[in-house]
Amino acid sequence: MLYLRKEVIMPLHRVIISGGGTGGHIFPALAIANALKKINPQVDILFVGALGKMEMEKIPAAGYKIKGLPISGMPRKLSIEWFKFIYRVLTSLMAAKKIIKSFKPDVVVGVGGYASGPTLKAAHSLKIPTVIQEQNSYPGKTNKMLAAKTKKICVAYDGMEKWFPKEKIVLTGNPVRDEVIKLDGKKDRATEYFQVDKNLPTLLVIGGSLGAKTINEAIALNIEKLNNINVIWQTGKTYFEHAKNLALHKYHHIKVFDFINKMDYAYALADVVISRAGAIAISELCLVKKPSILVPSPNVAEDHQTKNAMALVNHSAAIMVKDNEASNKLVDEAINLIYNDDLKHKLQINIASIGFHNSADAIASIINEVSQ
Repeated sequence: MLYLRKEVIMPLHRVIISGGGTGGHIFPALAIANALKKINPQVDILFVGALGKMEMEKIPAAGYKIKGLPISGMPRKLSIEWFKFIYRVLTSLMAAKKIIKSFKPDVVVGVGGYASGPTLKAAHSLKIPTVIQEQNSYPGKTNKMLAAKTKKICVAYDGMEKWFPKEKIVLTGNPVRDEVIKLDGKKDRATEYFQVDKNLPTLLVIGGSLGAKTINEAIALNIEKLNNINVIWQTGKTYFEHAKNLALHKYHHIKVFDFINKMDYAYALADVVISRAGAIAISELCLVKKPSILVPSPNVAEDHQTKNAMALVNHSAAIMVKDNEASNKLVDEAINLIYNDDLKHKLQINIASIGFHNSADAIASIINEVSQ
């Protein structure tokens, strides 16, 4: 595994970054793009995402161009959907080739998500150098297949040589948005922004950018236990109306959002965080040093969120509650942790020791090297 990188001389000029589907892929991609701008402010960056997915909205909102591919997830069962999936893959490959030929990138970067596979596959066929940014402790099938022809693989966990060629691996950590992890001096502003009682402890509940059904239901079922605790609750769009109606008239200390735009304020206020165990969520929690309870999603490839969570649990850096136990255990665990100062301090110290700083800059440097 490589840890040191040689200095590069010539800045890259044109880069494609591909992936998306969730904030866990989109926000790291934006962090990498912003870091590339530090190397060369004139670099031309084009994103390639999946039509109909959230990147088609979030990327332009951040000021970058994006093209969409008609790609979707692989069906779990053999059915007519398989034939539709194969057609979408072939169509996406052809579209990705056309985009690459037109844009002429120096390098193509894959950050995970539906669009990443066909875009990097097309880049390989056109002899364009590629970089993979693997966020999880257990890589997905697509990245494992792409690894043989990619130049460098940026990872966030040790031991990844079990799946990738050792000589291609660079341990960088996961890129996170700078504005999300800079919390100094923000707590008072956050108290006003969320309109919470500054004398009460605060529980932050985040199920990822799309929400988490199990976490939402666990909070709703046990909402009466959360007296005398501020709750900032990101539900995702699907559960938002139900949660808002639940909290609106009776539970004024519970603030409900479908999506939290000021996540730095939410982190600044939080005494304890409940979260899914997506790789980027964990990376942010390490850098903001928050005592956390992780509820891994069971609906992900190779159960990688449990593996992500266990990487922290094994270092006494977080608490894990299984998804199928959340209704009965999650809120009780959160309340116990909020009022256990010794345990909070222990988790805070240990989770801070795991975080990687300046990951986006490190990844941008590697992308620059590969482009030469």
